[in-house]
Amino acid sequence: MSATSRRLRVAVVAGEPSGDQLGFKLMRALSEQTNGEIAFLGVGGAAMTAEGLASLFPLTDVAVMGILPVLARLPTLIDRIRRASAAIAAARPDALVIIDSPDFTHRVARRVRRALPDLPVVDYVSPSVWAWRPGRARAMRAYVDCVLALLPFEPEAHRRLGGPRCVYVGHPLVERLAELRPGDEEARRRAAKPPLVLALPGSRRSVIARLMADFGAAIAAAEREAGPFEIVLPTLPHVESDVRALAALWPRPPRIVVGEAEKFAAFRSARAALAASGTVTLELALAGVPLVGAYRVSGVEALLRPLVTLPFSVLLPNLALGEAAIPEFLQGDCRPEALATALAALVSDGPARSAQLAALDQLDARMRLADGRPPSAHAAAAVLETIALKRPA
Repeated sequence: MSATSRRLRVAVVAGEPSGDQLGFKLMRALSEQTNGEIAFLGVGGAAMTAEGLASLFPLTDVAVMGILPVLARLPTLIDRIRRASAAIAAARPDALVIIDSPDFTHRVARRVRRALPDLPVVDYVSPSVWAWRPGRARAMRAYVDCVLALLPFEPEAHRRLGGPRCVYVGHPLVERLAELRPGDEEARRRAAKPPLVLALPGSRRSVIARLMADFGAAIAAAEREAGPFEIVLPTLPHVESDVRALAALWPRPPRIVVGEAEKFAAFRSARAALAASGTVTLELALAGVPLVGAYRVSGVEALLRPLVTLPFSVLLPNLALGEAAIPEFLQGDCRPEALATALAALVSDGPARSAQLAALDQLDARMRLADGRPPSAHAAAAVLETIALKRPA
């Protein structure tokens, strides 16, 4: 569906900055596919506001992640859930699109569905039902009509688990391959000595605190096996001071770079990486940087580990590839000596590096959509199709 016969009103609700980025691109694509015959309401940040959204309240009111931070902000979250759902129900839009942040957005969707039972509801970014509490997939059918998946294996996961209709629309990183791939000079740097090795201990203070000491010890041990490295640690402004303080305790402090542009520049020259599990592992894989993945959760979160149902991996590139191509070390296995051995094998030319590079070469084909359109265009088309499917004949 590329156009509509009347002006649409679509509610779009994001809960964190990454959702704001997805949201503004979706809004722009929806405007293009409806010839501008569309208006928006809901919750978003600066990017969505620039596309014409008057947010019901600041995105920072609800942008929290993790079990303990959510509990700490619970009264505010409950109030914002009530405010958002009441305003959307009163506006009676043609559809509701919720974007990621399930602790917030799914509660809004459930309330709105109770008030407007026939309203089309689209969930942009599938919760990790394939990894954590799989019963959520079936439960979502009560308030979600269509899930827009960023990862190619997710439609089959929802089908297997009895979830809502799920459509793979592509990951936004696929639109940024030119920023991730090396030019000629950067490709030469990847092969040069000393090898440039990346350390990426996460973007959340709690994760950084748990991983930094082990990462520093692992890199020092890997240097003893494979020779000296140029160590680069990309980070973000909001955790820079924490990272610098902990990196100063490493046997040999890394060069710290701040911001996305500097991070991607480092990726384009990197020989290998040691990274915390998360989106950054998919960025590295698409950049063609062999990596070792690591993660350690808090004691409270570890108690919930029996609820995790991953078949073989927590790393997004492994799940997209359907194989454990990238070594990962979790909880008690996340030890400096184990990380060091795996990292040294990727820095040196040999079977481990060759095997991982061959696997990463297959990732593009798994992630791309055949028609070459950007993910936002596919997402917008799926939203409009969901609206059309629920309209009375």
